[in-house]
Amino acid sequence: MRIVVDANVPAAMECFAPLGEVVRVPGREIDADTVRSADALVVRSITRVDEALVAGSRLRFVGTCTIGTDHVDPAALSARGIAFASAPGCNADAVVDYVLGSLATLAERQGFRLLERRVGIVGVGNVGGRLLEHLQALGIDCLACDPPRAEREGHEGFVDLDTLVEACDVLCLHTPLVRDGPHATHHLLDAQRIAELAPGSVVLNAGRGDCLDGQALRGRLSALGDITAVLDVWEGEPAIDAALRDLAAIATPHVAGYSLDGKLRGTHRIYQALAHRLGLPARLTFEMLAPPPPLSGLTLEAGLEVEEALRLCMRAVYDVRRDHDSLNRESRCQGVAMGFDACRASYPLRREFATLAVTLRPGAERLAGPLQAAGFRVTTAP
Repeated sequence: MRIVVDANVPAAMECFAPLGEVVRVPGREIDADTVRSADALVVRSITRVDEALVAGSRLRFVGTCTIGTDHVDPAALSARGIAFASAPGCNADAVVDYVLGSLATLAERQGFRLLERRVGIVGVGNVGGRLLEHLQALGIDCLACDPPRAEREGHEGFVDLDTLVEACDVLCLHTPLVRDGPHATHHLLDAQRIAELAPGSVVLNAGRGDCLDGQALRGRLSALGDITAVLDVWEGEPAIDAALRDLAAIATPHVAGYSLDGKLRGTHRIYQALAHRLGLPARLTFEMLAPPPPLSGLTLEAGLEVEEALRLCMRAVYDVRRDHDSLNRESRCQGVAMGFDACRASYPLRREFATLAVTLRPGAERLAGPLQAAGFRVTTAP
């Protein structure tokens, strides 16, 4: 069996070499010639899997090590009898870490208290649902918008998007990209809604770039500069809007979910799916793939305020400013598109908040609830 794997998929050899011959290719270079003689294809989000790619191949399995699937045409695979698997939720914790870390950084820069803000979440699936749980556990007032879920489950607990725009200080987008139908999300946050955002609002997009009208957002930021943007996903990736990048308070190259833990979960899920497809046992466990974190523990004494403690622990694991600076530096050195891809291809080791154990000394016990709500493992010392 010949298995073509995106070169950025971690632990590819450990997972797929026992199942067949592994050929690693950069995701943007995977084309019809690459997959023609392949039996299985394992990709990430930058490879478009459609009829043009799979026609004339002998593929029998395609797996994407990502939660999103809008880069895959399921009809083209189904028509050719090609099995498909994705990894929903694999990097949800990493995206939540990104959102919390970004909002904590903005709170420090702009001098507001994050715990006193009202946050609106658009799209309450694997990522948005987990973010909602963390924010509510922190005691942050939240509103949720998810029309498909509201239709299925009843409208209690959900509001419409216009209510969210009117009522919330922070708007977090975590929707998939749906181009057609009653629940289309292309430019869901359109020019009119961007114009209606109250001064001081924060817009954070870590879902799909096309769900937000980037031109309208750039216009609001350049003309008035009275709202704040945190952008991890962009229209036209990797050739993103450089002017919008410069106006965003935090601009990162589609890496919100790029923790090592999230990537390994994605790889392991596709490994399990392919092994099942081949009728083979999946002997490799996730625990066998994940290395120990470089920083496994911190001890906090009394004296820190809650938001100070949260920022300290967050940045000990992941500092979003590093990714912002990297995108700006590389896109200026290599050009917008090449710099964007270079940041992703050479992304440094990043772990998740849950890998850090925080020990609280006497007097610091009141920090336990907020730190646990943010995702850290907390113990108290005598």
